[in-house]
Amino acid sequence: MRTRLLPLLIVLMAGVLLALGFPLAASLAAAQQQRVVVDRLDDAARFAALAQFVGDLATGRDERRTTLSGELASYHDVYGIRAGIFYRDNRAMAAAPEGWVVPYDGEGRRAFNEALLGRRSHDPPQVWPWQPHARLTIASPVVRDGDVIAVVVTDSPTGELRARILRGWLVIFAGEAAAMLLAVGAAVRLTGWVLRPVRVLDGVTHDIATGRMNSRVAEAGGPPELRRLARSFNEMADHVEESLEQQRAFVADASHQLRNPLAALLLRIELLALELPEGNEEIASVRTEGKRLAQVLDDLLDLALAEHADADLRLTDVGALTAERIASWRPVADDKGVVLVGECGAATGWADPVALSSALDAVVDNALKFTPAGERVTVRVLPGKDVVEVVVADLGPGLTEEELTRVGDRFWRSGRHQNVKGSGLGLSIARVLLTATGGGIAFAPNEPHGLKVTVTVPRHEPTDRRGAMPGR
Repeated sequence: MRTRLLPLLIVLMAGVLLALGFPLAASLAAAQQQRVVVDRLDDAARFAALAQFVGDLATGRDERRTTLSGELASYHDVYGIRAGIFYRDNRAMAAAPEGWVVPYDGEGRRAFNEALLGRRSHDPPQVWPWQPHARLTIASPVVRDGDVIAVVVTDSPTGELRARILRGWLVIFAGEAAAMLLAVGAAVRLTGWVLRPVRVLDGVTHDIATGRMNSRVAEAGGPPELRRLARSFNEMADHVEESLEQQRAFVADASHQLRNPLAALLLRIELLALELPEGNEEIASVRTEGKRLAQVLDDLLDLALAEHADADLRLTDVGALTAERIASWRPVADDKGVVLVGECGAATGWADPVALSSALDAVVDNALKFTPAGERVTVRVLPGKDVVEVVVADLGPGLTEEELTRVGDRFWRSGRHQNVKGSGLGLSIARVLLTATGGGIAFAPNEPHGLKVTVTVPRHEPTDRRGAMPGR
């Protein structure tokens, strides 16, 4: 979320700074040019005052014209600005450099025509730093007895003006860059302050989803709304954990309390069987159902303990542990006529040895239970980069695609296997044990037929081991 929110804030702040920076830069350029325009108008007014009393060209030599020409020449030599006084018919009263004439088009002609109407240049086009050949033309009328007799025209280079504008823009750019850096820093701090409780809440939600029900959100930092959300989340988590604990306690207590009456009932059934003829089908059926009920109660108690117990994570030789479980189940396989094959190379992973052994027992027991005599059950240990896989593949009847989506649910059994001994809780217990230690279990069809169960164990130590304790 931070990677999406932070660029949005930066773009908005950059837009605000640019919206302020462009008008400021334009205003600075206009102010710099206005200073030059005012300076040129003052110069033009001085030359106009000298030109008021210069006679016409027809009068011949005029000392005032000579003085005016000298002033213009000095002005051009010192400042590099072309200047001239021109009669209404475009004839030059005096000009520097000599021979300079009023342009017949462009900004110079516009300023000249405006001055003929008695108005001084006050708003020439703006000069920008990227216009290296731009010039600034200013015109001012020469008035005698209320009539415009001539026009003073100055044509200035703009190099110094453009340099000052550019320097001012650099200062503005530096200020904008500094403001942008401060804005980015403020945005980073703001997003971190706002989103830190969200990240903590997300992490705690993941912990609870993966079985660490004791995880809670720290209520420090962040906006008041998120702190209130953290408190509400903790209250909800407390209620959920309390409800789950009550359910687990009920299942465990009910399973434990029912075992004694069930044991007494089975004993009475055995005593009753002694008084009935041997081979009575009804008493045999009752005995079978009683044993099945006892097995269900045992599995329920195991499931409650598996969900409640803390994991004892340690670096475990998965290959050696799997080979040990295969050796324990081989007599069962031999008795049923199933070939149990193990390919257990050396592979280490982080697991609870007791929980992993129980999960492997449930998976291998399920595979042997549904594999007919003469077929093969293969157990392979496959080390990978991040996980160690224990693949148990049988050649039994297998499951359909619909059944694969439900295998591992509590008390679920395929309708085709209802006559096979079991409670439907073995794989559920295996899933609970593996999930609590960071592992997992997956089901897939085996080729050419049968079921393939993959048990995964992480190879690297979990970064968060709050759910683990040093022992059971």
